[in-house]
Amino acid sequence: MRDVIARTLAWVLALLVPCKPGRHSAEFLATQTPSPSPPRVPWFRPWTGPSSQEVRAIFHSEHTRELPDLQRERVWAAEFAALGVDYDYPTLPLGSLVKRERVAA
Repeated sequence: MRDVIARTLAWVLALLVPCKPGRHSAEFLATQTPSPSPPRVPWFRPWTGPSSQEVRAIFHSEHTRELPDLQRERVWAAEFAALGVDYDYPTLPLGSLVKRERVAA
């Protein structure tokens, strides 16, 4: 007897309160907007910078060995600029460029 009452009650509630379509029904999927694509992760793109052979050729060049440090860094920056890479003198210590003098206070 309980089953009959429960089924009747479920049938009446289904008539009174319309239920939403299920998650996998065509009606539900038609009303959903597509989720945005995930952000592009940089390591899934191909490498666009210079190869290791190109970089080694720049740093181990014969004509830059005899140059002073500052001039050598500038030549390296020019060669990297020709490849389209920004090079901001990372190997040159700033202490060699800046001379500090004592100031009498």
